[in-house]
Amino acid sequence: MTIFETFLKFLLISLATIYTSAFVLLRLLQNRLIFEPAPSVLATPATVNLPYQEVWLSIPNSHKQTEKISGWWIPQTNSNSRVILFLHGAKGNMAARKNSYNLERVAKLYQLGFSVFMIDYRGYGNSKGRFPTEATVYEDALVAWNYLTQEKNFSPEEIFIYGYSLGGAIAVNLCLQQPQAAGLIAEGCFTSIKDMAKYRRRIQIFPLNLLVTQKFDFINKVKLLQMPVLFIHGMKDEVVPVTMSQRLFAAAAEPKKLLLIPNAGHNDLAEVDSDHYIATLHEFLDQIVNKYSSISQESIH
Repeated sequence: MTIFETFLKFLLISLATIYTSAFVLLRLLQNRLIFEPAPSVLATPATVNLPYQEVWLSIPNSHKQTEKISGWWIPQTNSNSRVILFLHGAKGNMAARKNSYNLERVAKLYQLGFSVFMIDYRGYGNSKGRFPTEATVYEDALVAWNYLTQEKNFSPEEIFIYGYSLGGAIAVNLCLQQPQAAGLIAEGCFTSIKDMAKYRRRIQIFPLNLLVTQKFDFINKVKLLQMPVLFIHGMKDEVVPVTMSQRLFAAAAEPKKLLLIPNAGHNDLAEVDSDHYIATLHEFLDQIVNKYSSISQESIH
């Protein structure tokens, strides 16, 4: 074997070792690339002039220890009001900044006459627990649902589930578990983690079907939903392309609605065209509430 052949063999072995090691690391530590939790909560609902109660929910982990989920219950004074379960995205926490986009959204939902419950997944903000995975955030959303149905005594038909960004993939999973929920609102959402990996192009050198373990497969789950769905997306979103919400909308069954906001990015949809945003939410939510009220009245008679 010549020196060149020896060098070439060494180079190929080295490249294969690097490639394999990178693949294994990406597969094992994938959740560290998806979730970006912030520990500091820099605002509360009071920052946007909302009444609230701090809520702590217990959840046992696989090691038979109890972990804690931090949440904010933001009640209307009207005891007959409907409720929205708000699930935030992958970055930050419920209020990782003083001018929190999450709280701005919640303030608008509250203006529409809804009580709101929002949580931080384990590993986010003040919530106590291990670094999140797809499985644990699904568990956290279910615990929040149980709080509303078992402790607050809302019926499933009175609860809308609102997911922002990654929260939309968490919300659609909860909707499949709770098919009697009133409806789903998905803002700035992606179709799947695999599609996001293709969009960002940085890891397409790896076989994505083998690599992706944290699937968040919104596109296939939304096809199974049998409830009203509202999709909202900014047309200048550089984090998640607007085509993903368009694909989700196309895959969903009726009744459904798609709101595209021309000059909005990923975070500022509620601010760029606030009137259109609120009007669309109001129309969507009101239509379902009125329909449910009519059905309830008919069942009484």
